[in-house]
Amino acid sequence: MWNTKRGTWLHSKGELWGLFILLLYTSPLSCSSNFSHLIYKIKEGLPKGTLIGAIGADLKLDLSVNPPRSFNLELKTTSQQYVSLNNTTGELFTSAVEIDREALCAESHEGQGCALFLDVLILPQQYFQLVKIKIIIEDVNDNRPHFPVDEIRVSVPENAPVNARFAVEQSAVDPDIGIHSVQTYWLVNDYGVFTLDVEENEGGELTPFLIITESLDRETQAEYVTDIIAEDGGSPPLLGTATLRIIITDVNDNCPKFTESQVNITLYGNATKGMQLARLQAYDPDEGANALITYTFSERVTQESRNLFYLDTNTGVLKLAGKIDNNTGKLYKLIVLANGPTCIPEVAMVTVHVIRQLSGPPAVIPRYIASEKDGVVSISESEPPFSPIAFFTIKNTEPQQKIECLLEGTGPFRLVPYERFKNEYLLETTEVLDYEQKQDYEMVVVVRNPHGLVVNTVVKVHVLDVNDNAPVFKQSFIDVAVEENNPPNTFLAQLQATDADSESRGEVFYLLGADAPTIFDLDRSTGVLTVSTSLDREEKETYRFMVRAVDRGTPRKESIATVIITVQDRNDNSPRFINKDFTFFVPENFPGFGEIGVLTVTDADAGENGWVALSILNGSDIFVIDTGRGALRAKTPLDREQQGTYYVWIEAIDGGEPALSCITMVTVLLLDVNDNPPTVLFPQSNQSYMLVLPNTLPGTSITEVYAVDRDTGMNAVIAYSIIKRTDGEPGSFDIDPYTGNITLRKTLSNRGLYSLWVKVRDHGQPELYSTVLVNLFVNETVSNETFIQSLLPRSVDIDHGELPPDKEGRKSEQVPNLCGEYQVLLLASAATCLGLFLTVVSLVTYICCKKRKPKKKRLDSEIPLKLNHEMVDKNPMEISNI
Repeated sequence: MWNTKRGTWLHSKGELWGLFILLLYTSPLSCSSNFSHLIYKIKEGLPKGTLIGAIGADLKLDLSVNPPRSFNLELKTTSQQYVSLNNTTGELFTSAVEIDREALCAESHEGQGCALFLDVLILPQQYFQLVKIKIIIEDVNDNRPHFPVDEIRVSVPENAPVNARFAVEQSAVDPDIGIHSVQTYWLVNDYGVFTLDVEENEGGELTPFLIITESLDRETQAEYVTDIIAEDGGSPPLLGTATLRIIITDVNDNCPKFTESQVNITLYGNATKGMQLARLQAYDPDEGANALITYTFSERVTQESRNLFYLDTNTGVLKLAGKIDNNTGKLYKLIVLANGPTCIPEVAMVTVHVIRQLSGPPAVIPRYIASEKDGVVSISESEPPFSPIAFFTIKNTEPQQKIECLLEGTGPFRLVPYERFKNEYLLETTEVLDYEQKQDYEMVVVVRNPHGLVVNTVVKVHVLDVNDNAPVFKQSFIDVAVEENNPPNTFLAQLQATDADSESRGEVFYLLGADAPTIFDLDRSTGVLTVSTSLDREEKETYRFMVRAVDRGTPRKESIATVIITVQDRNDNSPRFINKDFTFFVPENFPGFGEIGVLTVTDADAGENGWVALSILNGSDIFVIDTGRGALRAKTPLDREQQGTYYVWIEAIDGGEPALSCITMVTVLLLDVNDNPPTVLFPQSNQSYMLVLPNTLPGTSITEVYAVDRDTGMNAVIAYSIIKRTDGEPGSFDIDPYTGNITLRKTLSNRGLYSLWVKVRDHGQPELYSTVLVNLFVNETVSNETFIQSLLPRSVDIDHGELPPDKEGRKSEQVPNLCGEYQVLLLASAATCLGLFLTVVSLVTYICCKKRKPKKKRLDSEIPLKLNHEMVDKNPMEISNI
C-alpha cells in the first residue's frame, strides 16, 4: 500500500513485483492472518512529523473495538530512531532524526535501494498481529557533483587527429543515485577545437572524454584553460566545477624557415677581412630539440667562395674571410641551407655584389640582430643592458674620407663604432628596457660625409612584454578590526593587488597563506576576505596570517601581504570573584581601617568592559572596601562580645554598556581576645554574709562563688582560689578551684565572723582576674544583724599590696553588684543569637532561590540587609581595573 506515491506510475519489473506482494499481504485475507506486510515510500530529508502511513487504516482494522487495539514497535532497533508510532491509531510519522539516504545506506549499491525495516505488534492478545513494515527511502537531489581535484590536467599532442579522444580520469562523483547522480559533462569554453563526450562503463560510472574537433598547433597556442562542469539530473540540476588545463605537447611538425630567402649584399672592394656581411636567420616554431637549426653552404658553392666567405653553422652569421681587390667588381652567389632534424633543408640565396669604391653619397646598410618585421625591431624587456640590436654598415665612402654617423632620438640606446672595423656601427641598448614604462621607440641613424651629403635611416624598436612584475598589494599590512560574537560569513576586507604586466601576465588571483586558519575564506577572483564562524576575543584576540596575490604569467610571480585581524571586545563576560564566597578571621579589637582581607575579582573582557568597581551592599556603616585593591577594612575596632560574626555582601560591577555584575558574600569571624576579666555573680556583694551552724560536719558544702567571663575558649576558663583569710581558725574552709564550691574542712570551735578573700582568674594571656569577699557568720542564730554588719570588714581593711588592680584600674575589693546588669546582658545575648539564627536561615534560603531562578536584573528589594536591619548605604561606584 503506497502513501506519498499512490499515483506514481510503476516503470520497472521490480516495482510491479513489489506491488503484487503489497496487494497480496494487504488483501482481506491477510486481516485474519497472524502477520501482514506493508510497504511505504518516502523521500529522504523529510521534516519531523511527516505522515509515513496509517497502519490501522491500511490494514482496514476496526479501531472502535473494546478493548481498543494498541500498536507497538517490537524492539528498539536502529531503524526506529527515524520514526515514531502513534500507539492508538497506528499512524507512523518521521521523527526528529532526519533521514539521510547517503548516510543510512552508505554501503549499499545503487541497485539494492535503501530501506528501513520495522516490526509492529498489534495488541491485546485477542487482536494479536505482527506487521512487517518496509519503508523505502527514495533519493532526493541533495548533493552536488564534485571533482576530486580543483585542477585537472590533460596532455594532448599537437598532431592529434580530429576526433581523437582523451579520457578525463578525474571524473566527478555524486553521492546521490539514479537520475540525481552525474548525468553529463560540458565545457564552459571549448575554444572551437574541443568537445566533450561521456562514456558509461559496466559499473554504470560516467567518464568524460575530451574530443579534438579541429587541428591543433602548439606553435599557435600551447595551452587552453577552461572550466569543466559536471551536471546531475535533478530539477533544478546541481553543478560541480573544476579547472581543466589542456596542455598541447610539441611534435616535430615544423621545419626551419628563413626569415629572408633572398639576401643581397653590396660589398665595396676595400672591405676588410672578417667583416660581418649578414646574419641569416631561420626560425623553427617547435621547441627543444625539435627546434635545433644548423647552417651550411650548399655543395654547389665553389671552393673559391668558401675561401672568401665564412658561415657560422650555429648563428648563421656570414663574414668576409679573405681580402677583396678594390679595383675589380664581381658577383658571388652563395646558397645557404638551414638544416633541422628529419627536415628537408631550407634554402636561402645570398648574392654578394663586389663593386669598386666610388665617391658619392654614403649608403647605410642595416643588418638586424634582433627580430625584425616590416622595419620594426622587437626586443624583449628581459634582455640585459648593451644587448645588440642592429649593425649599420656605411658604404660608398672613399678610403680617406671621414664619415660622421650619429643617432638622433630619445631612449636607452646608443650607436657606437664596432671595435676596429671602419664604417661599422653597432646599435645597442644602454640599460634594461621596461615595457611597463614605454613600449615603442623611434630613432634616426644620421650619416653625413665631408661634402655635406646626409642619409637618414629610421629605426623603430618595439619592447616585448615578459612576466617581470609580481602583483603588488595596495597595502602590505592589512589591519582589520571586527567585533567578537560576529555572525558567520562576516565580511572582513577586500584585498586589492595590481600587476603592471599585460594580458594574462597581469591577471591576478588571490590565495590564503599556509598559516591562515581554516575559519577564514578568501575569494580567488574578488579578493573578498570573510570569516566563516563567530570569533571570541577571550579565546583569541589577534589573528595574523599571510595572503598571496599570484599572476597568470609564465613563470608565475606572486607577492604576499600580512593580514592582521583584531577581535574587538564586547561586554559579554560578567565579573567573577575567584571564590564563591570569602571567609576572613580577624582578632577582635582589630585596629580601625586595618586590612581584614583582599577580594580578588576578574573580568575576561578588556578595556572599560574589564574595569571592575567593588561596593558594599550592606554594612557600609561598619565596613569599607578599597575598590582598587579589593581590600576590606573596618571603620572602627570590632568587639566580639558585641557581635562575633558579620555577613557582608559585596557587588562587583564592570564598566561595560550595559554594565554586568556579580555578588559574593564575605563572612567576617572575630577571634576572641582576653579583654574581659571574670565577673562574680555570687556573692552579690562584699557586705553579704551567710550563717553557718557550729555543728556543721566537715566536708559539708557551705556556699559557692559563681563567676562568668564574656570571653571564649581558654580566655573564659575560670579558676578559684582563696588568697586571704580573716577567720580565727586558719584552714577551716576550702574552695574547689574549678567549681568555686566552698566546703567546711574541719569542725568549727569558735563563734563569730569568718572572711575569705577569693581570687577569680581566667586562663587567658595575659591573665585577668577579679576578687570577692565571702563572709561566713558561725553561730546558732542571727540575733543581732546590726552587730554582724559592724563586724563585716570594710575595703580599707584589705591589704592592697596582695591584690593587683583589675583591667580598668579598680581595686580588687571594689566589686560592683552586677547581677542586674548581667541579667539584662544575658537577655540581650539570647535575643542577638536568635536574630543571628533567623538571619542565617533567611540568607541561606535567599541564596538557594537565587541559584534556581534565571539571572535577572537585581532590584533594590533583593539586596540582603545588615544583621541589625539597617538600610543599605551604598557608596558611589568607582571604576577601577582590578
